[in-house]
Amino acid sequence: MAKREHITDIFVIGGGINGTAIARDAVGRGFSVFLADMGDLAGGTSSAATKLVHGGLRYLEHFAFGMVHSALAERETLWSMAPHLIRPLRFVLPHHKGLRPAWLLRTGLFVYDHIGPRKLLPPTRTLDLRNDPLGRPLKDGYALAFEYSDCSVDDARMVVLTARDAADKGAIIQTRTKVISATREGDLWTIRLQDATTNLKGTVKARLIVNAAGPWVDTVLRETLGKAEAHHVRLVKGSHIVVRRLFDHEQAYFFQNADKRIVFAIPYERDYTLIGTTDEEFDGDPHGVAITEEETTYLLAAATEYFERPVTRADIAWSYSGVRPLFDDHRTKAQDTTRDYVLTSALDAKAGALINVFGGKLTTHRRLAEQVMERVEASLGKRGKPWTRTSKLPGGEFAPRDFDLQVERLNNLYPNLPDRFLRRLVRQYGTQAAALLGKATRMSDLGELFGADLTQHEVEYLIDREWARTADDILWRRTKLGLRMRGGDRTRLEEYLRTRKRGTIK
Repeated sequence: MAKREHITDIFVIGGGINGTAIARDAVGRGFSVFLADMGDLAGGTSSAATKLVHGGLRYLEHFAFGMVHSALAERETLWSMAPHLIRPLRFVLPHHKGLRPAWLLRTGLFVYDHIGPRKLLPPTRTLDLRNDPLGRPLKDGYALAFEYSDCSVDDARMVVLTARDAADKGAIIQTRTKVISATREGDLWTIRLQDATTNLKGTVKARLIVNAAGPWVDTVLRETLGKAEAHHVRLVKGSHIVVRRLFDHEQAYFFQNADKRIVFAIPYERDYTLIGTTDEEFDGDPHGVAITEEETTYLLAAATEYFERPVTRADIAWSYSGVRPLFDDHRTKAQDTTRDYVLTSALDAKAGALINVFGGKLTTHRRLAEQVMERVEASLGKRGKPWTRTSKLPGGEFAPRDFDLQVERLNNLYPNLPDRFLRRLVRQYGTQAAALLGKATRMSDLGELFGADLTQHEVEYLIDREWARTADDILWRRTKLGLRMRGGDRTRLEEYLRTRKRGTIK
């Protein structure tokens, strides 16, 4: 919390993927930036995605060619930016008799392969599931399939490392800090803040506000900025289940359903399969949103329609839900609402310098930030050139195809540490894994072991460098070790966090 009045060029409300990307782009161009989020980084929608960097194949049915093109153009850019967080993934799309005809799938995938740039990812190929090993987990009767390329991503870590890079470049990042009010006084906004942990209050003055509050963007407009009639977003809930691993290979499945929705089954965290998502209208507070029995039944049924072995509730290891803040285009069905983002701005002196971000996808966050910066520069003037297209996130300083080489190098540096442990660290921290491990030669050098392979040393790193404060921050957003921890392990971690001195973000 700022203890004295602070003047900044840009004040960003919201620490999701859009807010952190805007902060990173802006500070990299020479603007001063202050970002506040009322909770943790990626504490809302940005940690509740299907964990994909993709063009959105199904959006071609809605003729959203521009959005699909933009998203496809970003896949390899983001992969190069964060090769530790993003990995290429092949999707198997079985033809289901009575649903979309084979010619339509083939045509759609031809367009998908060619509508956007693709240099590293392989093209679509046709499969005979009766003879191909990829057909073995599926029921008899599925013969024809198409295999195409997209990418998977650790969504929450993408947000955290984007914030980390912004902070390294000079941005102020304040988590668990609520914006109480923002009023325009002359050429500046006066923004009043309150620390959610200590209740301490402070004031920041800013030349421009970016409202990137995700599902709360309308709430910020109404309650913080005084725009009483604001209603721009349609909240759509998406839920996922994570089950014990359903197949041995590393490809994902793209399943069509009779209701025209689609469900993915994606290899997840080595030992699991991620199944999702649903599309349900949502009305209420996005805090604490959870999967319903109806959604669970829907996802289990969708998977069981295709897999030889039925997927049951007993298989579920975890579930999660998020609320997507889609721009309200007044379509009748939640699954038909545009996933593209919309920006609005009031940049004249009377209205105040304000930019609002509605909707968007993880895949297009970098491009969204560039377009926000065009509006920022229209108001505040230019400071620097666009720079993020060829940039790297912390830990991503290696080529997209060199992940295994990074694991090999870390194994050579730390020959007495388990390969599985080191591979996880490279996936999360990339080239910075060695900085985390320091001079350790064995696991015991890394302090207390809290369960799974989470060590005291890593916990301290996450607190000092990545704004982690609670067990959920560590177990579900900075890592996914909550999948592997027992109740007693979590209790010990929570006790450790209660008793240690509060860390400082460097």
